[in-house]
Amino acid sequence: MKLKTDNTQENSPLFTLKSLVKSDLKKVDKLIYSLIVNKIDLIPQISEHTISSGGKRLRPILTLASAKLCGYNGTAHIDLAACVEFIHTATLLHDDVVDKSDLRRGEQTANSLWGNKESILVGDYLLGKSFHLMGAAKSLDIYRILSNAAVVISEGEVLQLSASGNIDSGKSKYFEIISAKTAELFAAAAQVSAVIAKRTDEEIQAVRNFGFNLGIAFQIVDDLLDYFSNNNVMGKSVGDDFKEQKITLPLIYAYEKATADEKKFWKRCINEGRQSENDIETAINYMKSHNIYDAVMNKAFEYADIAKQSLSIFNDSDYKTALLDIADFSVKRTS
Repeated sequence: MKLKTDNTQENSPLFTLKSLVKSDLKKVDKLIYSLIVNKIDLIPQISEHTISSGGKRLRPILTLASAKLCGYNGTAHIDLAACVEFIHTATLLHDDVVDKSDLRRGEQTANSLWGNKESILVGDYLLGKSFHLMGAAKSLDIYRILSNAAVVISEGEVLQLSASGNIDSGKSKYFEIISAKTAELFAAAAQVSAVIAKRTDEEIQAVRNFGFNLGIAFQIVDDLLDYFSNNNVMGKSVGDDFKEQKITLPLIYAYEKATADEKKFWKRCINEGRQSENDIETAINYMKSHNIYDAVMNKAFEYADIAKQSLSIFNDSDYKTALLDIADFSVKRTS
């Protein structure tokens, strides 16, 4: 049995970055598979289904590429990349249960195939495995960074749940949520590589800042695509955030620019949760009328630019160029 990979388009920035860390990524895949083998059949079945379902693998790739950017020549980055992937996969398993999702990356979710209890418990198992992998670097700093990321992600998810259905929660709450639930793991994934490479505090912070702002840009675009993509491209149902009453940046901007009648619509759909079948189409049309797509994209590019500026202290290299390009890719992508 073999872990599947996603069909990354050739000549894309992601393809280039993957090519640079190809041999290390194979080692990560091999390690991941060795760790999900278990006599309890459900563990490898659910783990492999979720990990191999065509994701970009951007977080572990960020760990590998950041290690090379920082001149690291050891092997601990392999374990740390696998650790990052396990943390991410655990959150996906839990998120799909919370969101009652049936599709992810165009495939049925684990909870829709095996059940909620099974998905949650295997997510717990993978999170436990991630803590084993943290020890590879023999560094309390690494353990602190990654364990803190796991805590912060959970806080972000709880915060998002508590903010759902309150369209007045605003931009500051939104950025607090995505900083925790998404950007923190991107930041940690990059930061640990600079730490094991024993770079200066300034360089460690620069790499962390790159990952953090990349994560913010990535999540902003994810939230935008929930309204402006389509089911085939996204691999999940468009409008899920709307139906789940999640307060995301496209919604916040649309509400800020809304007419009095439009505000009533948003209040009914989001705060009261009273939605009809055609409301998502109406929501998208309102967003189009106020040029919300461009406004949100501009904000995502702002964070991508901040991410790129963070790497200015590093010497030019193929890895630096590829990471700079991936910041733009995270915004320009269509899925």
